[in-house]
Amino acid sequence: MKGLIIYDSFFGNTEQVAREIGKVLGAEHDVEVLRAGEVKPERVKDNKLLIVGSPTRKFRPVPSVTGLLGKIPKNGLKGVKAAAFDTRIVLEDANPGFLRFLMKRFGWAAQPIADRLVKKGGEMIVPPEGFAVKDSEGPLKEGEAERAADWAKRILAEI
Repeated sequence: MKGLIIYDSFFGNTEQVAREIGKVLGAEHDVEVLRAGEVKPERVKDNKLLIVGSPTRKFRPVPSVTGLLGKIPKNGLKGVKAAAFDTRIVLEDANPGFLRFLMKRFGWAAQPIADRLVKKGGEMIVPPEGFAVKDSEGPLKEGEAERAADWAKRILAEI
């Protein structure tokens, strides 16, 4: 199966997760891992699997990711299996309490990505996933790269 993993990353954390997912999926399928700015919307339609990831910024995906998804035509992902992920600071690490409130209220980037993928006709095959970073610049928390590989194995089981 031909697949594409699209991500953007400011400090390398989201890229690390995307590459871990790519290692697992690429062992059995033809999968490319590309930064959002390197992908033209028409390139997306040639794949049967699309995974999109973004760091969470201001409680949502970064503009390069949402911009690319916005350029995919309506039903442009029909017949495409899809998954979404983000990197994020987790609630227990958020200070002060007001930030925790905002995180609970507005969430993270993975769900809005998943919503856009479905809106374009994609079939979500696993729930959106978040991978924890220690601070706004990272690094990934211990065990998160391994969790990304495990998540990719769940995706493999669904395709």
